[in-house]
Amino acid sequence: MIERMFDDTLWIYTAIAGSLLGAAFLAYFKDTRAGLWCYAKLDQFLDYLVERWGLTWFEQPTDAWRKKYPFVTKKIDELESRIKELEDELAKK
Repeated sequence: MIERMFDDTLWIYTAIAGSLLGAAFLAYFKDTRAGLWCYAKLDQFLDYLVERWGLTWFEQPTDAWRKKYPFVTKKIDELESRIKELEDELAKK
């Protein structure tokens, strides 16, 4: 009975193991030269699809970097506000 139950659910265990191995490989691969090259080619291909066929859901928003780099975004916003304050002070003089 136990052997039968294990045979019926073997696909679950292999799917979980495959997913974990795939995630571990992608985490390693994304920082290698080959990974960077593959991601650049994928990006070029998606840009081609957007330009040629108008598949706009592949477009990246122009401010996508703000989500990816929140600390840089915060610092830039702080610097821009300081510049605006200084410009306002100079305009008053």
